Formats: sequence, structure tokens, C-alpha cells
Amino acid sequence: MNTELTERIETVVIGGGQAGLATGYHLARAGRSFVILEAGERVGDSWRARWDSLRLFSPARFDGLPGLPYPGPAWAFPTRDEFADYLQAYAGWAELPVRTGIRVRRLSYDGTRYVVETDGETRYEAENVVVAAGYDRLSKMPAYAGELDPGVTQLHAVDYRGPGQLQDGPVLIVGAGNSGADIAVELAASRRVLLSGPHPGQIPWRIERRASRVLTPVLFFLFRHVLTVRTPMGRRLRPKVLAHSAPLIRVKAADLKAAGVERVDRVVGVRDGLPELADGRRAEVANVLWCTGFRPDTSWIDLPVFDGEDGEPAQRRGVVPSQPGLYFVGRLFQYAMASSMVQGVGRDAEHVVRHLSARPTAVPPAVAPDAVRLGGGRNGA
Repeated sequence: MNTELTERIETVVIGGGQAGLATGYHLARAGRSFVILEAGERVGDSWRARWDSLRLFSPARFDGLPGLPYPGPAWAFPTRDEFADYLQAYAGWAELPVRTGIRVRRLSYDGTRYVVETDGETRYEAENVVVAAGYDRLSKMPAYAGELDPGVTQLHAVDYRGPGQLQDGPVLIVGAGNSGADIAVELAASRRVLLSGPHPGQIPWRIERRASRVLTPVLFFLFRHVLTVRTPMGRRLRPKVLAHSAPLIRVKAADLKAAGVERVDRVVGVRDGLPELADGRRAEVANVLWCTGFRPDTSWIDLPVFDGEDGEPAQRRGVVPSQPGLYFVGRLFQYAMASSMVQGVGRDAEHVVRHLSARPTAVPPAVAPDAVRLGGGRNGA
């Protein structure tokens, strides 16, 4: 649909997930005028689209966004839907101007302002843009996936909801990271499961046992303050994290073995319509589930701000020096290991808003149609 209306506002935040909402909170506290554009029909829909049995890896005490702690028992692990509902409630509590059902198709700069073009009837012109659209946007699948026999059911993890999507018979899960391991244990209760991919390592304790109440805070301290781009340890780890090789958190290697999951060699191609393993065997399966990760989609950002090597924006703590007024929040290891986690987006958002607020602007604060205040919320926080 061609855009028909132009709305001018100081700041546009693209993405209404945890990163965009945290940014909105700090923008409202700073008295800035802004809108948040969210592609989903409801705040939290990106979480609702994940597999049914998903639970967060972090306990509730670490799952709150700025100003509003996550409700409920501190050491419970929220489900997918519970956290999605929290995000929706947070947007209402903070009175954030979120516009849902709006997908951004192009971001550019006309020499004076940023231009945000959408699939709706309105385009936006802004002094500042904060890209908080999430890192995992495009699924990665090998080119040979299309050579599988049509009789083999295949899904990427982004489309997996539960065992009912698969046909009877064995399943090969390609990718042994956290998603692959979690889903493997779930599916092993009803069918034979083969798991392909190297073991990525694992944290050496059970996150749901009482002992973790001492160890988990230490882990998140490391994620926020030690594993950053400012430390040698963080700089060494960052390329591995960007390659999605994080260690297993909830499911351990022993859990996979106890569930009857069979570890097999890596998949190298397709032979006679079935996955071929590096050891020369074919995987005789009826289903293939690709847990092969994601890659960021930046094709809609029509600005020369990306590094040629890894496709990441050339930014410092979310600030793009070469493009004043452009910011990122919520990218994987943007500043620290925690940058894309619920525990880290608030700090990064606060830093970005502090920098944004110091910029000279042609739009005075709190005058645009969607200017908002942060009134403390209905919970009085």
C-alpha cells in the first residue's frame, strides 16, 4: 500500500518488544515526544509466536523492565504467554504510545530527517530513530533443505509450536543449541529423536534448583558487567555469541541421554531425499526440524551504517557515530552479553536516551501528537 500521510515526530522507535518498550520508558521519563511502531497485532506477539512449551531461562526476579518488576514468585520461570502478557501490561502501565500492526518496510535519511516508510497509510519523519526490532528475524536453513523428499515434514524452529505439527515417525533435529535441546527432550516423549550438531557446552548447575539462587545472580552480574566490549574476556567471547554458540542453560547433556535422544553426526547434505550425515549414513526419518539459528534482517535499513564483515551496525553502546540520531537497542552482544536479554535492554536503552536527549532537535519535547508523560502507572510504581 502506498503511504498517503506524513507525520512528523521527534523520535520513532521501531519494534515494540522488550527493547522498544524499555526505550519508550526512558524517552517518556525524559519528556521526549515519540511513537513505538510494532508489527504484531498485540504487544508481545513475537513471544506468543514461539513454541508452546517455551519458558524463559531467567527467573522472574530478573525478568522485569525498568520501573515495573515482573509479578509473581521471584524464582519461578515465566512461560512464553505469561511474559508476552507482562509486556502488554507494561506498555499500558507506562502509557507508552505503541502503534500495533504497523510493519516498517524502509528506513532512510533525506538529508534533513529520517524517513520511516510503513505498509500502512502513514509514513513518519523523525529527528531520531531507535531500531529495537529484534535480532532474530530471518531463519537460517541450508540450501540443500529444498532437496528433501516432499514426504518428509520439515520445519524451522521459528515455525514449530508443538509435537502435533509433525507426522508419525522419527524426527531429526539439526542444531544442538538451547532451542534444539529443549525441543528434543519434548519430542523424545512421543517418538525417536536424532540430534545433530556439536555439544555447545553447558552451565554447570541446574537453574531451577535452590542452589541457583546464589549462582544465577552471579551469572547475570557477569553478563552485565564483565562480559562487555570493554573487557578482553568480553571481546574474545563476542564473535562466538554472534555465531549463536551459547552454552546449554536448562537442558543438560545428561537430560538428552536420559530422554533417549540419539546424538548423530552433522548433516552435510541430502541423498535420495533424506538427510546425509558426515559419517556417510542417511537419517531414516519422517521429520526434520531445523534449529539452525537466525540472522538479522537489515535489508530494510537503507543507510550506510553496517560493517562489511559481520553485517552488524557500526555502533558504540547503541549510538551510531556516522549517522547522528540513529540508535540501536537489543542487538545481540551490542554492548554486553546481556544486551539482548530482558536484564540488559533497560541499561542500554537508558544510555541511548541519555545521548539522544543531549542532541539539538528541531522538535521541542512534548509537543508532537503522541507526546506522553510517565505518570507512575496504575500500579503506582
